[in-house]
Amino acid sequence: MNAPVILDGKELILDGTKIAWHADRLAQWERGERFAPVTVDIALTRACNYGCHFCYAMLQENANHVITKEIIHNFLDDCAEIGVRGVSLVGDGESSISPVFVDTIVHGSQNGISMACASNGLTITKRRAEQILPHLTYLRINFSAGEGKRYSEIMGAKEAWFDRVCQNIRDMMEIKRRDGLDVTIGMQMVVMPEYEDQLVPLAKLGAELRPDYLVLKHCSDDEEGSLGVDYQKYEGFYDKLREAESYSDDQYKVVVKWSKIEAKGTRSYQRCYGVPFLVQMSGTGLLAPCSMMFNERYKKFHLGNICERRFKDIVFSDEYWEVINHLASPKFNAQASCPTLCLQHKFNEALDNHVKGIVPIEATKGAAPPMHINFV
Repeated sequence: MNAPVILDGKELILDGTKIAWHADRLAQWERGERFAPVTVDIALTRACNYGCHFCYAMLQENANHVITKEIIHNFLDDCAEIGVRGVSLVGDGESSISPVFVDTIVHGSQNGISMACASNGLTITKRRAEQILPHLTYLRINFSAGEGKRYSEIMGAKEAWFDRVCQNIRDMMEIKRRDGLDVTIGMQMVVMPEYEDQLVPLAKLGAELRPDYLVLKHCSDDEEGSLGVDYQKYEGFYDKLREAESYSDDQYKVVVKWSKIEAKGTRSYQRCYGVPFLVQMSGTGLLAPCSMMFNERYKKFHLGNICERRFKDIVFSDEYWEVINHLASPKFNAQASCPTLCLQHKFNEALDNHVKGIVPIEATKGAAPPMHINFV
């Protein structure tokens, strides 16, 4: 297990959950009430300028809609009104290439919502970084190789983009330091067994670029194994993962998501309790319990579309809660019906242990809150 990650005197939870710091929503959940999610993960488009071999988006096809400025403003206004605390641009497309990208981050921030973003970083030049960094809680750059040639192969990108994104990261860190911004800037590698040769080179590259952290995480696959991830092979390069961790220092942390890697694609729970705390939205405006259910074949689990209906009306609708209650019922078995280790996995695990009385979720009164508290 990871030791606590401390940045600027605060804990940064990258392999766990912050659900315990939202006791009011937990109480509403236990009483069976309807409430707004703490966090909503969204994309602004399904389009992408990369072709990552590990990308799950190819498995998430659904009916196309265009998210316009008016639609995203209405969504963010609704989020602020009903009490959504964090909105992260993390989804099935590269949101930075949407024409409403910068405006979305600024408008959400001005509404009092914690805003965050994951991106391949190619179009986040110094000029754009100046615009968005003051309004972000975190910015995570998806960067799955430490060498240009392998970067091109793994991420389906031009080799020259490797150096361009490296420079963008340097510029982001310069802006953060210059202006004393609270934003956390990280890098993330999606690790497939065939990428093990890049673990140490990427850790070394991060030590040169000096982001706040580098995360090394497992690769999710669907229930049919469409991406061909062999979870048994991760154990064969635990030594390289530990070597990568050794490049951490006081200002730069290399963090392996050991809990998911060591789970080898398995779950301890059957009920999906986490959806009301975090829902996800496709770049088409479609809301679903998780991104793995964006595909049309999961239509019975779809929650609504912000291009067709206001978000606040969707969240408190009978249809929305029928799906949520079904996923938390004995009629649903996540072990049999779900792809591997979704975004909600860690707090599903915590909620399941809480319900069963195995490890109750403790109140956090008096405890110092971790960083990024509104992203459960």
